[in-house]
Amino acid sequence: MDGDPPAAMRYTEARMASIAEELLEDIDADTVDFSSNYDDRLTEPDVLPAAFPNLLVNGSSGIAVGMSTNIPPHNLGEVIDATIHLLRNPDCTVADLTEHVEGPDFPTGGEIVGRAPVRKAYETGRGRLRMRAAYDVVRRDGGDRIVITEVPYQQNKASLVESIAEDVNEGELADVRDLRDESDRDGVRIVIELKRGANTEVVENRLLDDHLERTFGVINLALVDGEPKVLDLKETLAEYVDHRKAVVRRRSEHELGEAEDRAHILEGRLRALENAERVIEAIRDAEDRDAARTWLREEFGLSEEQAEHVVRMQLGSLTSLEADEVREEYGEVQSRIERLEAILEDETELREVVIEELEAVKAEYDDERRTRIVEGDGSGDLDRGDFIDEHETVIVLTEENYIKRMPVDWFDPQHRGGKGIIGIRPKEGDRVARAFRVNSHDTLLCFTDRGQVYDLKAYDLPAPDSRRARGSPAVNVLDLDDGEQLAAVVSCDELDPEECVVTVTREGYAKRTLCGEFENILSTGIIAADPGEDDELVDVAITDGDRDLVIATRDGMTIRFDEDEVRSMGRSARGVRGVDLREGDAVAGMVATDSEDDRHLLTVTRNGYGKRTPLSEYRPQSRYGKGLVDIKTGDRNGPVASVKAVDPADHLVAMTERGQTMRTRAGEISAVSRNTKGVTVMTVEDDDAVAAVDALPVEAVSEDEPVAADGAEN
Repeated sequence: MDGDPPAAMRYTEARMASIAEELLEDIDADTVDFSSNYDDRLTEPDVLPAAFPNLLVNGSSGIAVGMSTNIPPHNLGEVIDATIHLLRNPDCTVADLTEHVEGPDFPTGGEIVGRAPVRKAYETGRGRLRMRAAYDVVRRDGGDRIVITEVPYQQNKASLVESIAEDVNEGELADVRDLRDESDRDGVRIVIELKRGANTEVVENRLLDDHLERTFGVINLALVDGEPKVLDLKETLAEYVDHRKAVVRRRSEHELGEAEDRAHILEGRLRALENAERVIEAIRDAEDRDAARTWLREEFGLSEEQAEHVVRMQLGSLTSLEADEVREEYGEVQSRIERLEAILEDETELREVVIEELEAVKAEYDDERRTRIVEGDGSGDLDRGDFIDEHETVIVLTEENYIKRMPVDWFDPQHRGGKGIIGIRPKEGDRVARAFRVNSHDTLLCFTDRGQVYDLKAYDLPAPDSRRARGSPAVNVLDLDDGEQLAAVVSCDELDPEECVVTVTREGYAKRTLCGEFENILSTGIIAADPGEDDELVDVAITDGDRDLVIATRDGMTIRFDEDEVRSMGRSARGVRGVDLREGDAVAGMVATDSEDDRHLLTVTRNGYGKRTPLSEYRPQSRYGKGLVDIKTGDRNGPVASVKAVDPADHLVAMTERGQTMRTRAGEISAVSRNTKGVTVMTVEDDDAVAAVDALPVEAVSEDEPVAADGAEN
C-alpha cells in the first residue's frame, strides 16, 4: 500500500503461495488443452484446471481493444459455498447465491457502502461500489481522535496521508492539529488528532468526501469460448461449474486409460504366473526374445505389450509373495476402474466429486471475511433481508460457541417419543448448549450468561447447507468473551419502549428494565444485567408491566408471582430474589402469563420426559417463596431442561446435547395436573440429554404438514 506500484507481471518473478498449486493440480492429466506459445517453441495451457473459482476469488483487471474487465476479489469460502449450492440446485437464482456470497471481499478490508449496488452488480454483471476506509472515533477531553485502521482496496496509503496533509496545510481541514502514520507490520493505523472543541462530524464528512471513499466499477466481463461476455453471478459460477466438470471428466478418462493399461499388463503377468514353469522353460529354450514373445502370444493369447512385459520379468517376480502382490494390485486397479467408470457414466457422481474437491479446498484455505458491507444513506438502498426469504428458523449454539441457523421446515413433525433426526453434529468433545426459534427477518436481542446483550438480524447468523454442519464460531458475529455463551434470544422488532425486559439468573434473581434502555446497542454489546461472578443469566421474557412471572427450577419446583413485585431498575442492577431455591437447585427457565391466559406450561426434563399443565393451576404467590411442585424429577426424568407456555396446536422443537432434533405438536404431550412424572416426549440415548426446547406458534406452521416416522435418522 506504500511506495511505487509493482512492476508489470511480465517483469516480475514471485514465489507462489501454496494455494496456487490448486490452480495447477492435475494439469499433467490431460485436463485442459494446450496451444503453442508466442514463438512456437513450447506449448502452454489455454486455461488452468483451477480447483476453485479463481476468477471471482482473486478478481481480475485488464483492458483490451474497446473492452475492459474489472472483477473484484471475493472470499474463498463464500464463493465455494455458492458454487456448491449451484451444483446442488441448478435452478437457483442470483438472489439465492447472494445468501452465500455477501459481496466482494477486499484483502485490505474496509467497507462497502450499500447493498443495492452489490445486488445490481451480481444481477447484471456491472455496477459501481462505494468503498470506504474503516475508522474509529475516539472521544477525548483534549480533542477527539480519528483512527483509520483499513483503507479502500488499491488505495496507496502513503498518498492518502500526503493528500490529507495537503488539505490540512491549505486550511481545508482546519480542525486537524496533528496527523501521524503509525502503521506497522501488525496493520494500518493513521491517527488524525483534532483540536479541542472541533466539530468531529464535519471533519468526518470532509474526510469521507475527499479521502476515505473510492469507487470500484464492476465489469464482470470474461472470455466464454473465446467470445467476451458480461456475466451475472450465476452465469459466472455456471461457467466455472461446466469447466470443472470437464476437467474432472477428462482427468477421469485419463486415469481410466492408465488404469486399464495397467490392468492389461497385470492380466498378462497373472497368466504367466499361473503357468510359471512352462513360461520359464519356453523362454529358456527360445532362440531369442522375438521367438519367446511369439510363443507367449500364440500359446496364451497375450498381446504384444503383455508378452514384452513377461519376457522382461525377473525370476524373483515368480515367488508366491510376488504373485500375491500382483493379485492385490490387480484388485485395486479393478476397483479404481469401476470408480472411474461410475464417475464418467453418472452425472450425479461427477458432480459429487466436484463438490468434494471444492469442500477440501475450502477446508484448507478458507479464512474470515475482511470487508464489511454497511447500509448506505442513499434513497432506494436495499437491506440484505431483501435477498433472503422470510421463514421460521432454529438458532443452535454449542458449549464451545459454534453457532448456526437452519429452517424449521428441515424437521418434519413426528409423534412424541421419537428420536428425531440430526440437527447438528458437534465436533469431538463439544455439545449443544442452547437452541432458539426465531423468524429469519427478526431483529434479535441476544443475551449472554454474563449479562451482556447484543442486537443483530437473524439472517446475519451463519446458515450452512447441511443439517449436520457444526456452524461457525460465534465470535464471527458476536463480540463474546472467552467462555461467554448465549443464554436467551428475543425478537425486538415490535418492542414498545414502555414494555419491560425481565431477566432471571440461575440463583433466582429477577429484574425488570424498560425496553427503551435497549434502543442503542453497541457492536460490542451493552450490559443487560449484572449476575455477579458466581451466578449467570438463564432466561429472558418481554412483558407489558401487567403480567405474572412463572419461574421453574431444575428440581421441578415453580413459583408464580406478579411482576410488580420486581421493581423496575437499571440495566447494570442484579435484581431481587424471585424464588427461594433449595440447596443444590437452580433456575431452569421462566415464562410470562396473566389471568386470561388459557395456555399450558410445558415442562421437559433432561431425560426426555415432559407434560403440559394449564397455567391456571399455578396459583399466584408472593415473590421469594419456594413455590409448588410442578413435575417429579428423580432418576427417571432427570432435572428440568426447559419450560415454555404453549397452545396444544403449537409445534415444539427439541434438541439434545449431541444434536438429535425432534419436532412434534404440543398436543401430542399429555395435559395433566401438577406434581406428576409426565410422558416420554423424546427418546434420548443414555449418554445424551435434552439441551433445549422451543415453541413454534400455531400461526407460523402449516396444519396440513404430514407426520414423519419416529426416529427416522440417528
